[in-house]
Amino acid sequence: MIVLHYTGMESGDAATARLRDPAAKVSSHYLVGEDGAILRLVDEGHRAWHAGVSHWREVDDINSASIGIEIVNPGHDLGYRPFPDAQIEALILLVADLKERHAITRGNIIGHSDIAPTRKRDPGELFPWSRLARLRLALPRPTKSLMDPHWSEAGFLLALQRFGYDVAEPMAAIMAFQRRFRPELIDGEVDAECRMILLALLLPKPQGDE
Repeated sequence: MIVLHYTGMESGDAATARLRDPAAKVSSHYLVGEDGAILRLVDEGHRAWHAGVSHWREVDDINSASIGIEIVNPGHDLGYRPFPDAQIEALILLVADLKERHAITRGNIIGHSDIAPTRKRDPGELFPWSRLARLRLALPRPTKSLMDPHWSEAGFLLALQRFGYDVAEPMAAIMAFQRRFRPELIDGEVDAECRMILLALLLPKPQGDE
């Protein structure tokens, strides 16, 4: 897997210092600055401590199965803002290289909030997943041939679990799904649009973001 994070600190220098501090007990394989500079912090063959308590598609030890990328951004608590073009362009090149070299499927290129919905919101609703999806570097937001399966909320949660999320805390899981695939409305409520998007994502070839 590739897990995308934002740093959630006041500056890139502060984030770099923390990621390099053994006492912090947190690390990532890469850090992408707002200017597009990429810093490698941990060899890809080694475990980095970036995921924490997390789950995705039957995997609980995400650190053992993933490459973590920290993206410099102050985050929701310190002035969350859009990600600069230079930063995203550099990230795209990095993700494309990692995806090819490690044969990572686009369904396993995910955000921290996807794997830890009760704890995390990053990289957040301003992250341009659509730019990655158009390059087949992430799953798209489905937009074509959408059909409402009319699931109950329990049915939606079963489908969400099948897709990969931990649904132990339903509202957190629903909001994480919305933050990723329907970011304009993150309310924790299952509606027809959420059901249609999730159904399409469970099909073999989700279509959208073209």
